[in-house]
Amino acid sequence: MTHPTRPFTVNHRLVFGLAAPMILAYLTTPLLGVVDTAVVGRLGEAFMIGGLAVGAILVDVIFTTFNFLRSGTTGLTAQAYGREDEIEIQTTLLRSLIIGVASGIILLMFTPLLLSLGLYLMEPSETVAIATQQYVLIRMLGAPVTLGNYALLGWFIGLGKTRTGLLLQIVLNGSNIILSIFLGLHLALGIEGVAAATVMSELLAFLLGLLICYPYFKCSTWPSWLRLMDRAALWRFANLNFDIMLRSFALLFAFAFFTTQGAYLGEQTLAANAVLMNFFMLASYFLDGLTSAAEQLAGRAIGANYRDGFMRSLKLTLGWNIVMASLLATMLWILGEPMIALITTLESIQMEAAQYLLLVALLPLTGVLAFQMDGVFIGATWSRDMSRMMLVSLAAYLAAWWWLRDFANDGLWLALHVFLLVRGLTLSARLPVRIRQAFSQTK
Repeated sequence: MTHPTRPFTVNHRLVFGLAAPMILAYLTTPLLGVVDTAVVGRLGEAFMIGGLAVGAILVDVIFTTFNFLRSGTTGLTAQAYGREDEIEIQTTLLRSLIIGVASGIILLMFTPLLLSLGLYLMEPSETVAIATQQYVLIRMLGAPVTLGNYALLGWFIGLGKTRTGLLLQIVLNGSNIILSIFLGLHLALGIEGVAAATVMSELLAFLLGLLICYPYFKCSTWPSWLRLMDRAALWRFANLNFDIMLRSFALLFAFAFFTTQGAYLGEQTLAANAVLMNFFMLASYFLDGLTSAAEQLAGRAIGANYRDGFMRSLKLTLGWNIVMASLLATMLWILGEPMIALITTLESIQMEAAQYLLLVALLPLTGVLAFQMDGVFIGATWSRDMSRMMLVSLAAYLAAWWWLRDFANDGLWLALHVFLLVRGLTLSARLPVRIRQAFSQTK
């Protein structure tokens, strides 16, 4: 059976129209963390800052596990959009919202158990543990709407509505900042106020997202309950999400391993690595914007059965990713030392971090192909390849660290380069086969 081809224009303007709003959206996230820390820090209690840090890590790990809701929804929506299948576009969002909200309710029920496990593994002091408990118990009240927001953001990106995604992120993080200052400082609710502010802002963004997506729904294309609960579709969604979840766990393990090995090299090295990792995270926010463009265009081309559009989007997004990575690498190399001094005033840590600045500045170039391929494979919903190649890359990373361990922290950073390179190269090696399979029935 052949599938009709639905051509669409792919140009530089389209790529930037998709990428720029998401770059700005992702850049609002670290600002929120700075404000929350500043609010709690003004309370004058060190254990409160520690409780916020530990609590934020626990919550991030829990919610990162469900990142598949965003990625999976983007790929499936983009493909339905490419096929011009209005019913499936609506079905994908409703199915994702049902799964997200239901998963959030289940998480809420298991929060005490997850909190106990997290505190057991991280072993904070008693006072820090109490502050962590206050933060997590309140934050997890918003789990259903947090996961619902993942589904909404993925759906809007899949439709190419990245400006709407930017609006939702600005409302989410902007209201969070205002409410954190008001509740945490003005009402003197401290860490509990900061946590409540996040829950309230998540709810506000969720309601706004539902309001915005309402006009997209038409009674004539409203999916039936049988279609929503279609076993084959749910199984596909589950398999897709399991692979993305496995990939996310492997990625978390890789960075946790990096931090652990840095700790073994001493507190000063650990601190220097933490400072430098902020540079890589900053670069990733910029590259993630272009990754979102690659997701939408790849998924849309697959749905439209439009090979030329797929190849054109691949070429343009990769080209601009390389340009962006080059600019980021240059910026980090030139401005790296002033940025280090801005983050920490300790001269010993500044000197330690400066030793590895070149290795860190090159990370955007080393990782550019991995970011690019992630976007393409997510949009095309080739998740099995993503999880398998991530495991291969993780094995290469651990092997490289073992081989380079005598080079201490230099070896650790070089192993991270190997991890990123192998991710990009292995996925690229799978790309020609996947393209032939996806467009074998093109007219």
